[in-house]
Amino acid sequence: MLRPVEFFPGNFYHIYNRGIDKRVIFNTDHDKARFQDLLYLANGSKHIVYRLIQGDSLDKERGEPTTALIAYALMTNHFHIIAKETVSGGITSFMKKLSTSYSMYFNIKNDRTGALVGRPFKAKHIDNDDYFCWVMSYVHLNPLDIVEPGWKERKARIESGTATSFLKSYRFSSYLDYFGPERRENKIVDKSALPIDIKDIEDFDTMLAEFTNPYERPDIEIW
Repeated sequence: MLRPVEFFPGNFYHIYNRGIDKRVIFNTDHDKARFQDLLYLANGSKHIVYRLIQGDSLDKERGEPTTALIAYALMTNHFHIIAKETVSGGITSFMKKLSTSYSMYFNIKNDRTGALVGRPFKAKHIDNDDYFCWVMSYVHLNPLDIVEPGWKERKARIESGTATSFLKSYRFSSYLDYFGPERRENKIVDKSALPIDIKDIEDFDTMLAEFTNPYERPDIEIW
């Protein structure tokens, strides 16, 4: 199946995928941490034999980055990524290495075979700053589904203090890399590639207002 979106250097994209038949792809926090490490390690020009990796993946040599990873969030059965195409074919190479390496890990661990996530992965071109702010807000708010199922349909009812507390405690997104203390995972994202001032979406209330802004696009899929 061909992907309807082409990747062009200098452009930003919202990338997302989920388990086959919406199956769970992260059973434990260890699974999420493994995927998180691979977000860094797979984003490089160096060939790596993933099954031989031992120790902290964030300390491994990966070669030159093949894309600029801007943001991400991991959910139980899917994930979201915002990335910039920096070299021709960079996002495609990164996603192939990421999906293959994580699927290999997951299948070996769970004694299963076959595809784990959908093919091809889905992507939307982010074609202006308003849309970029919307997607950044959406990706970083996405983990609220864990503690507030259906929050997207009840946006105005979310208590900002509780939501902010959860987002600052959830390790498996880039929210902390922008709005939290220094941590080892900071090196996964390339904040220098941001096309906007992060202060435009600097807290929960601002992100929620951005997400509920009546900026509509018919091609947006809400997961």
